[in-house]
Amino acid sequence: MDGLSLKAGDVFVDATLGLAGHSVAAAERIGREGLLIGIDQDDMALERARARLEGIPKEKRPETLLLKGNFGQFDALLMQAELPGIDAVLFDLGVSSPQIDNPLRGFSFKEDAPLDMRMDPGQQTITAAEIINTLNEADLTRIIRANSDERWASRIASFVVKARKAAPIETSQQLVDIIKAAIPASARRAGGHPAKRTFQALRMEVNQEQKVLRDGLDAAIRWLLPEGRICAISYHSIEDRIVKETFARFADRCTCPPDLPVCACGRCPMLKVKTRKPILPSADEVERNPRARSAKLRIACRL
Repeated sequence: MDGLSLKAGDVFVDATLGLAGHSVAAAERIGREGLLIGIDQDDMALERARARLEGIPKEKRPETLLLKGNFGQFDALLMQAELPGIDAVLFDLGVSSPQIDNPLRGFSFKEDAPLDMRMDPGQQTITAAEIINTLNEADLTRIIRANSDERWASRIASFVVKARKAAPIETSQQLVDIIKAAIPASARRAGGHPAKRTFQALRMEVNQEQKVLRDGLDAAIRWLLPEGRICAISYHSIEDRIVKETFARFADRCTCPPDLPVCACGRCPMLKVKTRKPILPSADEVERNPRARSAKLRIACRL
């Protein structure tokens, strides 16, 4: 909230609405004169967020507009609001706790469930099971490595291809067992659950998260009014790298050769990065909410 620097009457966009925890806190700051726009592609999240926001006393509640979609559609979604621009936007990336905790969604490697992992089952057709059972070994290796930096990506892909010849891989437990067999015992003793990175990689591929994030950040920065703020919370190195590189690209848009003494391209900076290093959760916060332990917050301001 400090990074967003909200004030009464602001237009705030929660690009990852979830259960509206951030939006409720933002609503207190922008007040009745403000406009709160929430974006989410999960019908359950939209329904529960709407109920929570309606619980804010009417005299304090901002005008609220909840839009179904993902932040990769930022331009199209905000065109519906017919706004000249926005004052602040928040991205809280990755999968939400309700999605992880619902075993039927197939996101968790701790629950045996169908390998689904779609964030919007009503619109998306490709599931994690389809990826695991149809892609060749080289493509599986590329997906796992590119989306998770998993050092054992090629070995996991090889074990997957071998296992599916005997029977289709349809559940999370089947996949977890294959991953455990693929990763040497010495490597499994450190770094958390051995299936964590592969499940992350499949989820990101199913939902095209890298492309969606790049598109969403680019669009959100363009929509910011002068002195508007953008905050992004990431939970793994790939997301954080995309946020960092995007902020840096908008902060230094010059395309002139490095040895040119004066800028001639005229591409002025659009952002000022407020966080030289990401803000990390305190030990107390991690104790209260272990899922916050890998969070990194980056903040930038529109020039």
